Amino acid sequence: MKKSKLKMVWLIFAFIVLMVIMLLPNPADLPVAGQRALAILAFAVILWVTEAVSYPVSAAMIIGLVGLLLGMSPGIDHPSARIGTSEALKMALSGFSNPAVALVAAALFLAAAMQATSLDKRLALWILSRVGTKTRNIVIGTIVVSIVLAFFVPSATARAGAVIPMLLGMVAAFGLPKDSRLSALLVITAVQAVSIWNVGIKTAAAQNMVALGFMEKEFGASISWSSWFLYAAPWSALMSIVLYFVMIHLIKPETKVIEGGQALISSQLKDLGPLQPVEKRLIIISTVLLLFWATEERLHFFDTTTVTLIAVAVLLTPKIGVLDWKSVEKLIPWGTIIVFAVGIALGTILLDTKGAQWLSNKVFEVMGLEKMPILIIIAIISLFNILIHLGFASATSLSSALIPILIAFATTADLNVNPIGFVLIQQFVVSFGFLLPVSAPQNMLAYGTGAFNVKDLLKSGVPLTVIGYLLILLFSATYWKWVGLL
Repeated sequence: MKKSKLKMVWLIFAFIVLMVIMLLPNPADLPVAGQRALAILAFAVILWVTEAVSYPVSAAMIIGLVGLLLGMSPGIDHPSARIGTSEALKMALSGFSNPAVALVAAALFLAAAMQATSLDKRLALWILSRVGTKTRNIVIGTIVVSIVLAFFVPSATARAGAVIPMLLGMVAAFGLPKDSRLSALLVITAVQAVSIWNVGIKTAAAQNMVALGFMEKEFGASISWSSWFLYAAPWSALMSIVLYFVMIHLIKPETKVIEGGQALISSQLKDLGPLQPVEKRLIIISTVLLLFWATEERLHFFDTTTVTLIAVAVLLTPKIGVLDWKSVEKLIPWGTIIVFAVGIALGTILLDTKGAQWLSNKVFEVMGLEKMPILIIIAIISLFNILIHLGFASATSLSSALIPILIAFATTADLNVNPIGFVLIQQFVVSFGFLLPVSAPQNMLAYGTGAFNVKDLLKSGVPLTVIGYLLILLFSATYWKWVGLL
């Protein structure tokens, strides 16, 4: 069957599932609006998993369905009156007013500025120029580049896009083909390091912003950049060490030394020329922004979103900024922002209509989780999180679908732990994109180069996933209790 026909089959199937769930008898403990919200969630998940339509198109469909189906539903507090399409549309568009979406948009502007000025490339080349020509050292350099860029480039795909072409250039300079073992080693190292530090740094990945948007609304508390770093960076640091040993032992390159690598890096650095004034200004703005992120709630009370938006305003200011609107609008994936906003809106609707709470109670009641020790609960849900991620091509869509249900569970179950910490740990697991090319956008970008096959990624992804999962449990039993997360 042709791909286009298969996509149409999945789209029709999504509408059938939507209708079936809507026509099922309405449980007494679930509002009609909640049942319809769950039907829309099922519809969205099918589209996201199968990619029957693009993510922005799925967002438009979700907005329309929310406006229509919830608008015709009885009210939550006053069932005698309908919600109304105008009010339902406000619910569907509520995500656009969420600070998390503003932060995602601002982060995309920062990533665009890095790309437009080639500062990300210069920084990566400079680090690689310092590690030497031994293969092991270049693996270390690749990991370090991914870590450093995670602080300054708040887009996983942009970070991978900055590093991978340089690594393939080094391989080509040595005379090896694009699908060599050395290519597989370096490119897979780069994308796995990106995924690892999506966990370690709050602003490194958009899915973190989506989860925080839900958590801030439901718990009324925010997590500062430095607090997130305190909780997650030690896990990412340990995983970076694990990544090094996994990669050098499982993928053996054709050579232990890249003789022409240093010359190529030096040549590329020379081609970039001296630091341009625009790059210097971007370095200053990025460094100041990082300082504001790191000192949030310690030296000042400006939240991450506010300072990032101010930084974007400075970036776009004539004379003192680094790029103009005409340049930046071509580099921003506007559809991505729409998807984030609609994902947050759908999750919020699930919570507001009690759909998430009902689903959480039914699913976790069947599993008997409430009677288990917290470590066992984290172990089971984390494993479920990892397995369900196999079907999601986007960690953002996974966050949109899963985190509201986990928030509902954390607030209704007697866990005897901090519910914010419990949900945040699961958000860390959402960023596990180690196994398949479709597990993360940066994986797809790397896979598209032809540098490795699925088996190569699995070879490194399986041990990374297992060790990462075990570290989640170890940190839950020790470190996260010590620092007050649990």
